[in-house]
Amino acid sequence: MTLLGLLAIGVCLRIAISDLYARRVPNTWLIAACVIATAVIVVGQFSAPRQPWLPHAAGAALGLLALLPFYALRWMGAGDVKFFAVLGLMLGWQALLPVWLVASLAAGLHAVLVLAGRRLGVLLPGHLQMQVNRTSTQWQAHPALRGMQAARQGRRGIPYAAYLALAAIGWVLASIYGGAP
Repeated sequence: MTLLGLLAIGVCLRIAISDLYARRVPNTWLIAACVIATAVIVVGQFSAPRQPWLPHAAGAALGLLALLPFYALRWMGAGDVKFFAVLGLMLGWQALLPVWLVASLAAGLHAVLVLAGRRLGVLLPGHLQMQVNRTSTQWQAHPALRGMQAARQGRRGIPYAAYLALAAIGWVLASIYGGAP
């Protein structure tokens, strides 16, 4: 496994946890990942065999440009866009399409399940709806969930960065063990 692959896995785990828990993608982690990845890429220019830098630079630019329109339309958070650009820097442009496809399918499935769950709640008989409401109230009172809700500060939505992170980890592992580029 390359240093960039290890860096990508570490950053992805941290971003996934943060996005799932607080619906936040910390800029400090993205900046640190950019600095470390850039240093590894620059050092790679002086090693034998020489490591190409262009796929990583192109990945960062394409990652940013690909998701920026979704941010402009308010369909996606800025953290998701920045994280995708950082993934492009760490993994190269060739990883972006497979990572984006897998993450988008997972996020789409998440959305379908959320909508189906809401619809199912309306279709349940009255006594089952009351049981679901009672259980939900008990669950909402749990200290761990209250802490998570406080960390989210009202942010809602699908944790797209977490899905990007899991897809990127899959891509790194597939490139090592499955023969992907």
